Amino acid sequence: MEEYLQVTEVIDWQHPEIIKCAQKIASGQKTPDAIAKACFEWVRDEICHSSDYQMNPITWRASDVLQHKTGYCFAKSHLLAALLRANQIPAGFCYQRLSIDDLGAPYTLHGFNAIYLPEIGWYRVDARGNKAGVNAHFNPPHKQLAYKIQLPEEADFPTIFAEPLRLVVEAMQAQTTWDDMLRNLPDISLDFAKNYGLWQ
Repeated sequence: MEEYLQVTEVIDWQHPEIIKCAQKIASGQKTPDAIAKACFEWVRDEICHSSDYQMNPITWRASDVLQHKTGYCFAKSHLLAALLRANQIPAGFCYQRLSIDDLGAPYTLHGFNAIYLPEIGWYRVDARGNKAGVNAHFNPPHKQLAYKIQLPEEADFPTIFAEPLRLVVEAMQAQTTWDDMLRNLPDISLDFAKNYGLWQ
């Protein structure tokens, strides 16, 4: 599990503000499950999804997401992982491929988390932020993510990564505003996903 607790440039959980926030969220919680739920709900509800709220800047490093209180789904998953790791709860990264308009092309990757819970193992959660038509919750062992796979070219990739996908991080680093990011969301074909280790 050590790789799912590591500090990286993106998941900089040893940043003083992340440690402070992680301790505050965990205060009064008795179990890893309770801490994980509190961290999930805090990121889901307190960090604004960049395109929902039309907020800048584009954040990708966990401490920057916390500072600016905004991020795309990927960035929110980076902060959630950092808060969990700061509480010594293993956390990884998961991805789906989704239609942007639910009608087909164009497609985009969508990022969320897997949390290792002592009683059930890996549990997937999606802190992108709820809105009309999106209702993600923490209710193990039942999985309630933000989106369901509906089209043939969509996919729910099973791999749990210890680090965010480099192509996702680079896509965020290349943009500065929420609308630029919306026009340049990262995507990979299902064939490429097989080569990338996402898909069997």
